[in-house]
Amino acid sequence: MDNKMNFYRISREEWQGFYRDGKAPLTEAELESIKGFNDQISLKDVQDIYVPLTHLIHLYMKEFESLTVSKGLFLHEYVPVPPFIIGIAGSVAVGKSTTARLLQTILARTFKRRNVQLITTDGFLYPNKVLEEKGLMDRKGFPESYDMERLITFLNEVKSGQEEIKAPLYSHSVYDIIENEYEIIQQPDILIVEGINTLQLPANQQIYISDFFDFSVFVDAESELIRKWYLDRFGALLDTAFLEPDNYYYQYAIGDREEAFTMAKNVWKTINLKNLEEYILPTRERADLILHKTDNHIIDEIFLRKY
Repeated sequence: MDNKMNFYRISREEWQGFYRDGKAPLTEAELESIKGFNDQISLKDVQDIYVPLTHLIHLYMKEFESLTVSKGLFLHEYVPVPPFIIGIAGSVAVGKSTTARLLQTILARTFKRRNVQLITTDGFLYPNKVLEEKGLMDRKGFPESYDMERLITFLNEVKSGQEEIKAPLYSHSVYDIIENEYEIIQQPDILIVEGINTLQLPANQQIYISDFFDFSVFVDAESELIRKWYLDRFGALLDTAFLEPDNYYYQYAIGDREEAFTMAKNVWKTINLKNLEEYILPTRERADLILHKTDNHIIDEIFLRKY
């Protein structure tokens, strides 16, 4: 990470020493069900990294709630505490989804009276039909492939305390939005929003998605490592997709494996790497916390924003 002026750089050893009172609130089997393809996170990682992180988030939550109460006192009226929103960003295949699901589980079990929900911004991609009409299928995942107006409206509704909100659903197996199916968000106390675009993209000149976040995490690693994880994940998908004719990857699973990997390497180079370098990495310094990964998805350093 080049720009370190605005962050405390903390080694794994230092980080795990900041909060030693908690224990991992899940079992090995539960962790296995949370992991993404090829993510090698262990219960020790949960104990060393995520338990202290949960404690840090709790500190931010207490300040957030205190400020809301103070606003009410100033206005001489009751001001309800809005949902605390956590954004999780990073490249394709870097392990964002695992981080999001793990945080959801730990936060829900640590704060048992809090309603903790999770969505991904994949659901706010335009459907493939629309992307084809716009000539954007080769730009899927790039800023212009998202319905940002819809996402901003959704986040506004969450913050305003609307009782029930529908979030569109995306399926990675069919590689498209699932028509007429939705994730129902019901007045969460904590909402985790995960996606490659959570720290980028003004919907207009005034509003960013990150304006709605009360805490944000960027999952980081060197691009060559992420490329390896992307190709490993692609291989793992092929190993299961041949049993599912409706799966997007079925066509590659039943074909020549070398040709399939040639295609995947080209997708990484022309789409995912380009998106990472031009649109995702430039947003990294907007995060409150950066989790830096090395070989085997091991988190070796943490960067905490100073101000």
